[in-house]
Amino acid sequence: MTAHAGPTRLLLAGFGNVGRTLAGILARRASYPGLADLDVAVVGITTGSHGALADGRGIDLAAALTSFATRGRFGPECPEFAALDTARAVAVLDYDVLVELSPLAVAARGEPAIAHVRGALERGRHVVSANKGPLAWAWGELTELAARRGGALLYEATVMDGAPVFSLARHGLQGNTIARIEGVLNSTTNVILGEMERGASIDEAVAAAQRAGVVEADPAADIEGWDAAVKLAVLANALMGAELTPEQVERESVAAVTADRIAAAGARGRRIKMVCELERAGGSVRGRVRALELPLGDALAQVEGTGSMIRFVTDILGTFTVAEERPDLAATAYGVIADLFALNRA
Repeated sequence: MTAHAGPTRLLLAGFGNVGRTLAGILARRASYPGLADLDVAVVGITTGSHGALADGRGIDLAAALTSFATRGRFGPECPEFAALDTARAVAVLDYDVLVELSPLAVAARGEPAIAHVRGALERGRHVVSANKGPLAWAWGELTELAARRGGALLYEATVMDGAPVFSLARHGLQGNTIARIEGVLNSTTNVILGEMERGASIDEAVAAAQRAGVVEADPAADIEGWDAAVKLAVLANALMGAELTPEQVERESVAAVTADRIAAAGARGRRIKMVCELERAGGSVRGRVRALELPLGDALAQVEGTGSMIRFVTDILGTFTVAEERPDLAATAYGVIADLFALNRA
């Protein structure tokens, strides 16, 4: 993967919950036998407004995590402190892979993460993105740029955390055409509906989701269906040959689901789930996020809490399902690690 001798050099753009979890795993990778062949060094860490670190020899991740936990930022007291924002780091640091970990920005239509990814690809660098925005709003531009400049653009962590959704489709569905995708893909709304089934109000249910730590930085991104719409755009673009943007996905808010509607469904032996759908319609792909009343025999109806599930309908293999139970931050961090292994194999 690298043209130079030594470990693969990573630039982490973002040091939120997932970024810190990833850094912790990499700092302790000697304790994970399966990571023995993952030879990487983090040479840069940038944040939105909490400082940055850079060291071409590799940052001491354990020390960086301790410093950030103590002060909530990187400052001049850190030996590796660098007066860099992410855009500048992408442009000037020597790295092999940009790991894009900044928060999803729905209102800004994926920026500034799109600019970060574009800048790395223009330099011929590889990109591993856990941020859905660049793939949802700039798919065509970024994939063309990656092909032209010789960089790879990977994104396993964008949908269902570290579950192998894209690698499975890429390597396990060759020759198939995906006719339809459906799933329960937003943990926040699933937690909300579960709490409402148990008698909570919508406000109490949202608070429960916040306590579970599954709410996006902007709660409206989850509640109004934007997070799910962004995931559908990524799936449509990557797996169905579309160039769909989140604005083209029909959305229903979980806030429109009333307690009476949930109770009525339960009385009929059914459950309401926020279902994400992609379907081929003529020469295009249609996306929808909506509350559906499902029979209990439908596997999607049985997704609990923070779990998620995706169902593929194909022309040859038929229908198959991928499920994820109780994912945590390490699961999302693993999605990034899986892409780093994929780059090593390339």
